[in-house]
Amino acid sequence: MLDLVILSLHFFICFLISIAIWCGPKDVDSHSSSTGGDEMEPDGLIFIGKEEDIKKSQRIRAKINGREIVVFYHKGKFHALDSRCYRKIFDCVISDIDGQACIVCPWHKFKITLETGEGLYEGINPLEPSPTPKWQSKGVKQRIHKVTIDNGNVYVSPPDLSVSFDSDYFAEKYKNGGELAMVK
Repeated sequence: MLDLVILSLHFFICFLISIAIWCGPKDVDSHSSSTGGDEMEPDGLIFIGKEEDIKKSQRIRAKINGREIVVFYHKGKFHALDSRCYRKIFDCVISDIDGQACIVCPWHKFKITLETGEGLYEGINPLEPSPTPKWQSKGVKQRIHKVTIDNGNVYVSPPDLSVSFDSDYFAEKYKNGGELAMVK
């Protein structure tokens, strides 16, 4: 009987957590915000939010033309990148890896630099007499977006899609709330 009570309590707690996640903070969509109208500036920059608000929260999700991005504030700098690392980045941990601020994917443990979008891995050179693991680049995997601060407002430049990155596949796949869109 006690097992049944514990199991029921477990399912009830899982149910409450699901509701909390579902009702959590919503995305900011720069092109269909509650302020009405398009938030694109004459110079092509897209308004994301107030500088102080993002500094307080350390990160914010936004959409640019349906593409999900995340803007981080970390150690005095703003960084913007696609919000999907083969899943989602918004809920990731930021770690210092070999002197670089990196996000760590909560599912795959991929390490991606905030500055460049490079994927990092720890590898060895078997030709060394005493191989020791060193951080190495897999190349740029994650699309980063240029952030501009003006009069206390944070803006992001639209992506230059003439160059392709691994994160583009997932950004397009889940664009505009696709069937596997980012969980709120």
